Amino acid sequence: MKYVIRIPLFMLLLGALFVGQASAVEPLSGEELAEHCKHFQKDPEGKDGIFCVRYVQGFIDGAMATDERVALNVAAEYQQEETFTQRAIRTRLNNQLLQYGSSYYAEFCLGGPVTLAEVVLRVIEDLGTGKVDGEAKSARDMVYQTLRTHYPCKR
Repeated sequence: MKYVIRIPLFMLLLGALFVGQASAVEPLSGEELAEHCKHFQKDPEGKDGIFCVRYVQGFIDGAMATDERVALNVAAEYQQEETFTQRAIRTRLNNQLLQYGSSYYAEFCLGGPVTLAEVVLRVIEDLGTGKVDGEAKSARDMVYQTLRTHYPCKR
């Protein structure tokens, strides 16, 4: 009987160990991203240059995928017994997404001939200050602020 109690307790402790490690993931700091990105112009094919580009590209891809999914969920929710006002909102939502793209509600739009290299260079410029709105920020906040500042959606 003692063994039956010990096995679940052992499994519980082992599970807690793994949960603790998963929650320990820290966001990349703006300083860390700047350290990688400072090598981009000299050696864009080097590991630091590639890291910089892939971080920015991953942020953009993630934002677009998330915004698109959220917009589709909102539109689907309104389709269930919607009122005239809800239908008008849904129609407007779809028109804005078609016109500006799926990042519209994230407050940046990368329409037109914008290259990834151009966006990365803007991020690098902004990383030079290491701050957003006067505070040290995470890499995520730095990239997001750059996109919102330099690529706003035209209304």
